[in-house]
Amino acid sequence: MMKQPSKVARRIEAPDARRKAALKRLVCSGLLCGMAAAGAAEKAPYSPYVSPAGAQRVYFGDTHLHTAYSTDAGLIGNRLGPEEAYKFARGHEVMLSSGQPARLDRPLDFLVVSDHAENLGLAEAIRTSNPELLSNETGRAWHDLFKAGKGYEAFVEWVIAAGQRKDLIANERLAQSMWDEISDIADRYDEPGLFTAFIGYEWSSMPQEGNNLHRVLIFRDGGAHTKQVLPFSLYDSEDPERLWAYMEKYEERTGGKVLAIPHNSNLSNGMMFAVEKFDGTPLDKDYAARRMRWEPVIEVTQIKGDSETHPKLSPNDEFADYARWDDTNLLGRRLKEDWMLQFEYARSALKLGLRLDAELGANPFKFGLVGSTDSHTSVSAIAEENFMGKASLHEPSATRHKTVLIKSPLNDRYTKVGWQEIGSGLAAIWSNDNSRAALFDAIRRKETYATTGSRMTVRFFGGWDYATADVWRSDMTEIGYTRGVPMGGDLQGYTSKPPSFMVAAMRDPMGANLDRIQIVKGWMDAAGELQEKVFNVAVSDGRQIAADGSVPPVGSTADIGTATYSNDIGAAELRVVWTDPAFDPSLRAVYYARVLEIPRPTWVARDEVYYKIKAPDNVTKVAQERAYTSPIWFTPQ
Repeated sequence: MMKQPSKVARRIEAPDARRKAALKRLVCSGLLCGMAAAGAAEKAPYSPYVSPAGAQRVYFGDTHLHTAYSTDAGLIGNRLGPEEAYKFARGHEVMLSSGQPARLDRPLDFLVVSDHAENLGLAEAIRTSNPELLSNETGRAWHDLFKAGKGYEAFVEWVIAAGQRKDLIANERLAQSMWDEISDIADRYDEPGLFTAFIGYEWSSMPQEGNNLHRVLIFRDGGAHTKQVLPFSLYDSEDPERLWAYMEKYEERTGGKVLAIPHNSNLSNGMMFAVEKFDGTPLDKDYAARRMRWEPVIEVTQIKGDSETHPKLSPNDEFADYARWDDTNLLGRRLKEDWMLQFEYARSALKLGLRLDAELGANPFKFGLVGSTDSHTSVSAIAEENFMGKASLHEPSATRHKTVLIKSPLNDRYTKVGWQEIGSGLAAIWSNDNSRAALFDAIRRKETYATTGSRMTVRFFGGWDYATADVWRSDMTEIGYTRGVPMGGDLQGYTSKPPSFMVAAMRDPMGANLDRIQIVKGWMDAAGELQEKVFNVAVSDGRQIAADGSVPPVGSTADIGTATYSNDIGAAELRVVWTDPAFDPSLRAVYYARVLEIPRPTWVARDEVYYKIKAPDNVTKVAQERAYTSPIWFTPQ
């Protein structure tokens, strides 16, 4: 009888290692160990998925969702809490606050319930007549207003106080109990491998009468860690650097990990990507390093507008004029000026980062991209045919397209109404595992992309020696990792050849066909000026890319009368290897891919058909969904 070995060698887990590392991961048993000891050649396991070269799966979810535990949701009609939010995200039917049933076409893979830190759970405390709340004079007054059917009046009073950074409740015991409850609910719904329920919240800084500097904080950890602290709020500070200090103390105290995701830079009136600190002093290398340590990605698209670029910043980009919210700041209290735009949009900030990197030795705007909803209905439903609105007041109805969302004190021109909401967006994360740790780490390394709601699959790699045929090979992913870097990475080294980029995109299997793939390049020229160019690199329907780079429109099958479209134009899949024709190894550059679908009707067109109404002619009724990958950077040696 063959003697069994006393030990079985353990396979060392290294999910992000390249395939060659698999040569050292044989499991010894029986005579195999002896054969190896005798000099037999090592080889990788038969299964290529034992130690894959990088992430193999994409996971879709929402990193920014509010429930009734957010005061600006719970006091104005939302009755659904975190449990309903997780149930809905996992594919269950829920009853909306307006009494309508709702369900996703497919479950999400992950969700961050990110209720506002400012008086977290106030509406829930009012609903349950929490004794801690009733012991406070203002808390009791708001409680009585709400119970008398005057929740909106209580909300207005709360907004005025919060805008002045006045915490009229200021009860740490109440805040801690709500935070502990939220953490416990997330832990109950977190199921590694099947569904990830992140613990998180939103910090809602609004300096200068409403300039948006909001961040969503996401914890890698469970409640045993998060319950050791209280959320950091607007009442503590409006300065992002103070928030980062809080995050650093959290990690030191608990041994956990946390990151922050800024959003709605388009409503910051030039503050989100400013080239000075919050206090007006110049940026420095330490600031740049800390910003990227704590904020590795930004939310580039959501219900309150798209923040990729702006027509005034990108006049040569035919797709730049998409879902603009560009009149005022978040609260509609200060008008937008043109000079602010360059400090508000992702593409411009990525270019500004190149210049700051040259000046400071570090890049504060070296971020990846995600999308999310910022819905305040507790449901992440943003598909055009299944759009449940920004707030409970904007859940499906015959009048929601004209219902006020944000009332500007300047005049009615700047007041935002329902039809200006867009069905956006989703966060896509490349990972090998659906778990808090794996998805969090993938966000950290920026292996993410944003979509405006579609679940299209997009791969983006950069390297020096991709061949044209590589993008069509069955081992394309392995080639992408072993010969280059994925989205979110830095081109390593330099050869005499210009870099090549491998992009593969597949349509959402329940969505629209693809129009085209584009690569957006930003660079700093020899004179220090910032430049950009959009390259059409793959197009559908046999169209040809002209010598000047232009492409005829894909056309449209969108039928406004029925709110339907047909996939008999466009492509189910597009792939390409593209080489930069104007690469200069002495210049800093940044690249990302943008994928566009064919046109299809928006949720407003769907409402027109369903409710038999007529929205104003200036309302957007046909649009092209899109995806934005995290960038790949090149820095001269």
